[in-house]
This record gives sequence, C-alpha cells and structure tokens, in this order.
Amino acid sequence: MLGGGTYRYTSGALGNTDVAGRQLSAAILPGWRFVRNGVIITAFAGFDIQQHGLTPDDPSAGLRGNYAGLRTGFDLWYQPTANTMLAADASVSTIGPSYSARVAFGWRVLDRFYLGPELQGFAADGNYRQIRAGLHITGLRAKGFEWSGGLGWAGDSDRRGSLYGKLGMFTRY
Repeated sequence: MLGGGTYRYTSGALGNTDVAGRQLSAAILPGWRFVRNGVIITAFAGFDIQQHGLTPDDPSAGLRGNYAGLRTGFDLWYQPTANTMLAADASVSTIGPSYSARVAFGWRVLDRFYLGPELQGFAADGNYRQIRAGLHITGLRAKGFEWSGGLGWAGDSDRRGSLYGKLGMFTRY
C-alpha cells in the first residue's frame, strides 16, 4: 500500500500558528481472506513506514520526520442484495499511535459501480481527530484496474472544516 496527502493543524506551541503537514506512507501488509455466505473479511498485519514534513517546523509535534512501525487491520465486504454493498475497514498503527475506521453503503449504478454514503474517522497521537462524511464511488472497473473515490466534508479537533477528496486504484495479479 502506498499513500500520501496533506493536512493542516493549529500548533499551540507555536503561538496558535497554522502548520501545513505532508505525509507519505508505505506499508507491506500480508493477510488472510475469509469468505463465507457472501461475506468477505480480510485481516492483515505488517510493517508501516511514514514520513511527516511540517511547515513551519513544529518541534512539539508528535509526528515529524521518519517513522517505522507495525500496522494491523481488517476489511469487510458484504453484498446484502445483488444491487447493494456494505463495506467497512479499520486500521491501527504503532506510529503515533494512530487509527482509522470507515463504513460505506452503496447502490449499484448502471451495472458499473456502487454509489452511496460513507463515514470515516481518524485519530493520531492522542491529540488530533478528524471525522469525514460524504459520498463514495466504489468498484468502477476499467482496463484491468478497479477505481474508487470519495468526496465530502471533513471536520477536526482543531475546529476546522473543509472538503475532502480521495482517489484509489488497485489491480489483481
């Protein structure tokens, strides 16, 4: 898994200055898949590597610089009917420590992808939390890849709110 993104927070140690952060991450997460009665659960665990860059530098930040740790989690996929889906996932990392959790429901659209609401939460270092609510597109297949995306509103423990967007892609070998 590879990922990255940007974030902002208010640093009390820097006189309530806004800090812009950039995160890059990579994880090697072997796992096990269990399939029973239309429910697919994947459990995984492995190595987690992250790099956090801050502007301006915030020496009080719990996450700044390079880190290596362990990550574990699960994915759930369930299709209650031929035209609906329910997905959930959660992950915990020793870096921070941090966690994330997401749940999404969708309806099949034009027999091409699922569209519906999603809710996600994230927390890190015991002092930052973010909640996201929006719409997702899941399972759009094109040229050997499966695409997903999301768009919605995010609010955090620094009392900030903004739009969020995400794009995902994977392929099977």
